[in-house]
Amino acid sequence: MNWTANDMDTYLQQREYIDTLIVPLLKVETKPENMKSSSSSSEFLMHLTTFIETQFKGRMMLMPPFAYTQSMDLTEMAATLSQDLSVASFKYVFFLTTDSKWTSIEMDGEVIWLPSIPLESMDPQLRKSIIEDQLRQVLPRFTEKWSEQ
Repeated sequence: MNWTANDMDTYLQQREYIDTLIVPLLKVETKPENMKSSSSSSEFLMHLTTFIETQFKGRMMLMPPFAYTQSMDLTEMAATLSQDLSVASFKYVFFLTTDSKWTSIEMDGEVIWLPSIPLESMDPQLRKSIIEDQLRQVLPRFTEKWSEQ
């Protein structure tokens, strides 16, 4: 499910079944020499999170990406996000990112770091294959959390 009005109607009616929230964390580099790699990382993460949402449509809600710049305080952002998301009724919250700095920050929910893979020059079939491979990498993290009681 996506964070859209139509999907939100469905979520609000069936929220006991939709117990997982995916939050993409996108680092936006504003220095010209880092903008290309930053946009490539964002593109990769958005392709992946959209694919994950499609695979688990009846189980997950995909939040709009949370974008931040290099000078923002990640610890403060993590605390604010954790606090704000705590009022939602999601049992599981996963933060997906290509920024390894998030792995050392305490958050309510699980941070999944993935190395960015530049997709922009790949043909669509190879891109799909890469995204499927990445899903296979993160799937155990989801199922491990889901199996905990």
